[in-house]
Amino acid sequence: MQQLQRRFRPDPARAPAQAGQIRALGMTAKVWRRHVSPWSVHTRMATLPFLLASLASHAWIGTPAAAGLTLIVFTWLLVSPRLFPAPTRFDTWIARSAFGERIWINRMAVPIPQDEARAAMRLSLVTGLGFATAVYGAITINPLLAVTGMIVTYAGKLVFLNRMALLYDRMRDAHPLYRFWSTAPDNDNPARKANRKVPESA
Repeated sequence: MQQLQRRFRPDPARAPAQAGQIRALGMTAKVWRRHVSPWSVHTRMATLPFLLASLASHAWIGTPAAAGLTLIVFTWLLVSPRLFPAPTRFDTWIARSAFGERIWINRMAVPIPQDEARAAMRLSLVTGLGFATAVYGAITINPLLAVTGMIVTYAGKLVFLNRMALLYDRMRDAHPLYRFWSTAPDNDNPARKANRKVPESA
């Protein structure tokens, strides 16, 4: 463990106080805790066919209506991590894969093993190519391309998530924040601050 911590020592000048957040998308530590809910992950994974259907619908309902449906799907993807409550367990495969994604996002501050970085980049490329193929197939009303791209996207994403779960298992002791994600209410324990009693004035 000590060897792992020395090898992947964080850069104090760059490591954020809340690792793996995406503030531009509102992905704070609290939202990430909700995002590891199985309901959140499963419903997001099931969204791809609806996205492809909304893109393909321009052939039947016109471009403006299809754009509206597509906007609804993207809105769902944006808000779904916030809709479901945080799970009661944080040691499941789904939770570990989400924590691994946070570590992957935070890799510039806390380096990850090179073999994990290369594998994640390759899987991201495969998933991205599959998604681009599926989208092109949907827009051009080519069912073969759309279905093939969707299968590649799902396969790449599932393998990527499994790799992220393994990355979390490997890196959980590399940074003080990581090891508490599966146990503490939050990285900096805001609940503890909220529960402090204010002394009554005499």
